[in-house]
Amino acid sequence: MTSPITDPTEEKRGLLRRLYHGETEFKIIGRARLWFAISAAIILVGVIGFLGRGGLNLGIDFTGGAQWEVRASGTTVAQTEETMEDLGFPEVEVQEVGDDLRVQTPEIEGTDAQRQERNDEVVEALAELAGVEAEDVVVSSVGASWGQEISEKALRALVFFLIAIVIYITIRFEFRMAVATLGALVHDILVVVGVYAVLQLPVTPATVIAILTILGFSIYDGIVVFDRVDENTRLLTANARMTYSEMMDLSLNQVLMRSLNTQITAIIPIISVLLVGSLALGATTLQEFGLALFIGQMSGAYSSIFIASPLLAILKEREPRYRTLRARLAEKGERAAITAADLQPEAAGDGDGATSGDPVPRRPPPTRPTSGKVGTSTLRTHPPRPRKQGKRR
Repeated sequence: MTSPITDPTEEKRGLLRRLYHGETEFKIIGRARLWFAISAAIILVGVIGFLGRGGLNLGIDFTGGAQWEVRASGTTVAQTEETMEDLGFPEVEVQEVGDDLRVQTPEIEGTDAQRQERNDEVVEALAELAGVEAEDVVVSSVGASWGQEISEKALRALVFFLIAIVIYITIRFEFRMAVATLGALVHDILVVVGVYAVLQLPVTPATVIAILTILGFSIYDGIVVFDRVDENTRLLTANARMTYSEMMDLSLNQVLMRSLNTQITAIIPIISVLLVGSLALGATTLQEFGLALFIGQMSGAYSSIFIASPLLAILKEREPRYRTLRARLAEKGERAAITAADLQPEAAGDGDGATSGDPVPRRPPPTRPTSGKVGTSTLRTHPPRPRKQGKRR
C-alpha cells in the first residue's frame, strides 16, 4: 500500500516564517485574564516595595540637599559613611558611581556662612580620606524650594502628555482606543515606579525625561496595532464570521512581527547607552537615563500587546452590534480556525435555496472562445451561434 502524495505547498511553515508573514494563530485576547494577572502581580510587588521602603529614592534635585563626589582611591562606602557621621551627618547616602563615591545629605540648615563652613569641613574630610586635593571634590547643592518646583513641573508635564495623547488618539481613531492606550500608559508608569521603589534606584531629572520618552515609544507601538485593528474593523460587518475579539487576535498576529522589529530596534540603542555610555565612559547621567529607558521599553512592549489590546476588546464587545454578532455566531457552535477570509460577510439568502451562513458560490471566470482539433474532431468551448435565415424570394 503506497502512501498518499502530499503537496509541499501545504506543509506547515516554520514558526519564524509564519511570524514573518503574519500567519501565526496566537490566542492573545482569549487569555486576557492571564495577562492582567501577571501585570497585577508585578504592580503589587511594586506597591509593597514602595510602602515598605518608604517611597522612592528621590535625588537631591527633587528633595533638596548637598552632594559631594570624590575619587574612591580604595575608600569604601562604610569608611565614607563613618566619616560623615563623625561630622554630624547621620542621614547620609553614599553610592559608588564608577570610580567615584557620591555622598548625599539633606539640605544643610543655618545661615549662608554656616552652610559654607559645614561644606568646607566635609570637603576637607573627604579629600583627606580619599588622598586627593580639596579641589578634586565636586560639590553641588539644591534648595528644597527648587526640588519642589522640579517635582511639580514633572507632574504637570506628565498630565499634559497624557491629555494630549487621549485627544490625538480620539481624533485619529476613537475614544475607546484612547482609553485602552491610557490604561497601558498607566500600567507602564506603575511598573517603572515599582521597579525603582523595590530596587531603590535614584530618581533624577534624567529618569523623568526617560519615562516621558518610553511612554512615547509605548504609544507608537500601540498605534501600529490599532491602525491594523481599525482597518480590519471596517471589514467586520454584521454578517461576518468572527467576533470582534477574534478579529483583534487576527490583527495582532498580522502585526506581531512589525511590533517585535520596532521593539528590537529601540532596545539596541538603549543597551548601547547602558554598556558603552555608563560602563565604558563612566557617564552616570547616561546610566540613569538608559536604565529607565530599558525598564520602560520592556514594559511598553508588553503593555501594547497584552494590556491595551485586551482592554480595547473588552470595551468594544460591550457595543450592541458586536454583542449581537457574538450571540449570532454562538448559536452556530464551534467554528474552524479564524483566518483573514472570515472578515468577509456571510451569504444572505438568494432565493435558490441558499440561506444565511452558506458560502456564496463563486462563478467560474469567463473564458475566451478557443478551438482546437483532436484527431478529426473540432472542440469548441462555447455553443455555435445560430445563423440568420435569409428571406425567400
